[in-house]
Amino acid sequence: MKPIIQVALDFDELPRALKLAHEAVAGGADWLEVGTPLLKSEGMEAVRALRKEFPDRRIVCDTKTMDAGRAEMEMAAKSGANIAVVMGIAPDETIRDAIRGGKHYGIEVAVDLMEVVDPAARAKQVAEWGADQICVHTPIDAQMAGRISFDRVKAVAAAVDLPVAAAGGINSETAAEAIAAGASIIIVGGALTKAKDARQAAAELRRAVDEGIKVKTDLYKRATGDDVRRVFELASTANISDGSHRMPGLAGIRPIFPGCKMVGRAVTVRTYPGDWAKPVEAIDVAEPGSVVVIAAGGALPAVWGELATHTSVQKGLAGVVIDGAIRDTPEIRKLNFPAFAKHITPNAGEPKGMGEIGVPIVISGIRICPGDWIIGDDDGVIVVPKERAVEAANRGQDCYEKEIRIRTEIVEGQSTLAQVQNLLRWEKV
Repeated sequence: MKPIIQVALDFDELPRALKLAHEAVAGGADWLEVGTPLLKSEGMEAVRALRKEFPDRRIVCDTKTMDAGRAEMEMAAKSGANIAVVMGIAPDETIRDAIRGGKHYGIEVAVDLMEVVDPAARAKQVAEWGADQICVHTPIDAQMAGRISFDRVKAVAAAVDLPVAAAGGINSETAAEAIAAGASIIIVGGALTKAKDARQAAAELRRAVDEGIKVKTDLYKRATGDDVRRVFELASTANISDGSHRMPGLAGIRPIFPGCKMVGRAVTVRTYPGDWAKPVEAIDVAEPGSVVVIAAGGALPAVWGELATHTSVQKGLAGVVIDGAIRDTPEIRKLNFPAFAKHITPNAGEPKGMGEIGVPIVISGIRICPGDWIIGDDDGVIVVPKERAVEAANRGQDCYEKEIRIRTEIVEGQSTLAQVQNLLRWEKV
């Protein structure tokens, strides 16, 4: 049979899920999944609503069952689901009971191998017990850390003669790769649920899996290390802050002109107010694409100006951040060099040579180490520790992508943000 596209409706709100489901089906998606967030938010009512809305479609209930296998299969079946999910790391008794319950109530049971140590061996075991389907799933938090691979799909597909579903970070560029690895069911979440036009996105996925080709996309791709800069350039500092639990920016540090974007790894400088020797010397040791970050006590006079900027442009640096003062701003604007500072002043200090380069510094209470990622735009400057760069980049892009869909729903529905996100429902009581 042709590969199946299963849409994971990972929403908190049922109306948004139903709207997306209609778009995805119109674009060529096959099965509809009540994702775990939707199931926890709306309960089995979400399954009933999808069954009513799509009487001819297969409905998957992602129960992620870890206990009470029979009871949860019964609930899913009686609510109208065709397939429900039990976790491969659940106790053997739970999986067996879920499978027996599935046979009794006429619902297929998929076993999700998320975080199973030996997925091929577990797949063989549950297949012998009577499982109907195997799911090889990269969890979202692992995706954010850049852990995306189809090696486990290949191993499981070779081990069992059951339909194998692949889930986790799949988009129109990687869907064909999952099929080639042995998956017959492609479970797609964000590449559809966050799309501005889910119908078109589903059509592109349909073409990718049917023709076995890559269909280019600029979104829904997770950084794995080498392409962190690309993701930081896409996401705003607000996106990055949102994705990292409202990470604070550098207070009081502002761009000297609007519309600039700065991304690079930190070359740190500790100096004294007005002592511009070490800041200028740092340009010589900085690699192209770096950002010079200067802790100058947050005070006047200036430690940076036009000539330092000219040198930085020639060196290919990405920008400068100054907890202190900058001058010659008209010339720096003409050079279009991203520069962020706490103060602008006409007077410079003297090159006394005090301070250090390449040491940890603190600005606005935030510790900045050499090699940390520095992202700046009109909203200010965010510092991402280098050891958290991949996750912070991916979570920031996730926020960027979600906003695309929300913006579309506001415009198309002539609605408000509060209505789209159903804020009253989620207010703390």
